Amino acid sequence: MNFPTMEMDSMRLGTIAAAGALLIATAGTARAQRAVTRADVVAAALARGPRIVFARADSTAAHAGLSIASQFENPIFGLSYSKSVPQQHFALDVPLDYPWLRKARVGAAASGLGAARYRFDFERAAVTFEADTAYTNALAAAKRAEFSRGTARYADSVLTLARLRRDAGDGSELDLQLASVSLGQIANAAARDSLDAIAAVLAVQALMGLPSDALSLVLADTLEAGGIPTDMIAGTQLLVAAAEEELKQADQALTLEKRLLFAAPSLTVGWEQRDPTGGEPGTLPTVGIALPLPLFNQNRGTILLAQSQRDRAEAALALARLEGAQQAARARRELALARDRLARSERLVAAANLVAQLSLVAYREGASALPNVLEAQRIAREALSQYVNDVAAARNAAGIVRLLTLTVHRNDQ
Repeated sequence: MNFPTMEMDSMRLGTIAAAGALLIATAGTARAQRAVTRADVVAAALARGPRIVFARADSTAAHAGLSIASQFENPIFGLSYSKSVPQQHFALDVPLDYPWLRKARVGAAASGLGAARYRFDFERAAVTFEADTAYTNALAAAKRAEFSRGTARYADSVLTLARLRRDAGDGSELDLQLASVSLGQIANAAARDSLDAIAAVLAVQALMGLPSDALSLVLADTLEAGGIPTDMIAGTQLLVAAAEEELKQADQALTLEKRLLFAAPSLTVGWEQRDPTGGEPGTLPTVGIALPLPLFNQNRGTILLAQSQRDRAEAALALARLEGAQQAARARRELALARDRLARSERLVAAANLVAQLSLVAYREGASALPNVLEAQRIAREALSQYVNDVAAARNAAGIVRLLTLTVHRNDQ
């Protein structure tokens, strides 16, 4: 009968070794770890996150597009020489810009800039939500790992109690082996939860732009469900407002292409000089105008392309309005469901912990069988894990509601 005891002791040693391996894996960076709050993670993600870099580049490109559309073309200075008199010719070619062409071109670029601004605002909010969610998930993973370690210690105490009862003749070898198997399973779950907690912190480091091959952060905040969003203002959603600006841009671009049938003219001014014969002394002024004529090209291809882009922008706006309303409504429903689940989980946690404690007392006094204790442990462990998941889900659901209901005031458009 010594072999089961030796096997049981080796399992306990293996459990301790697994926990020690996790500690060794993180001990190398313990000195370099620094505490970060949720606000720190959000600020770092907004400063160095790749999504923000892309959005900022798009916004800069839109600013550049408006600057290009607003600028005037540079004049062209020409100098020529001929043997016919006058021999020297100087000309300045000044491109002219029709007001109706300039208005459409600048209007299209301004609408493109407005769309880029709204998308940049949405990307900032999305990065904030992503960082906040990652931080919440890391806190939840750390809390699950903490609960798992506590459950493992609880299971080890049950194993110790089962051995004492067996040695005293009040328990059976079956109870001892059952407690040993339960401890092994719980230890495996604790090791997995610890690895998940490490991976969640490494994901936070990656969002902050930090190396994610070793732990360098410690989470300073606590896990809280957060409040229900109450600051939602009726208005146009950011992505819908961006789609509206893109439709305006496409309308202006189509108008511009239609008006380009008669392109802008250019004015030429200059002078001629040097007549060796003396017949034309002094400087002779010249003036002229160049008018593009739509003889071989009536701009039909570009008009058709602009029309297709305008139709596509109109369809994109309709889709953005439909999907925006559907996603916002679904997010609100999921938030309400998450809050209800959290309220139930809060009530179940206290009851499950009490059942686990009472079952252990009953087993110690011989009033309950070991399977009842193990089942109570399992229920308490699942209740605690579900509670942590529900807290994180409630906070994340509130975040997605805030993200999808971000609006822009009409007078800002």
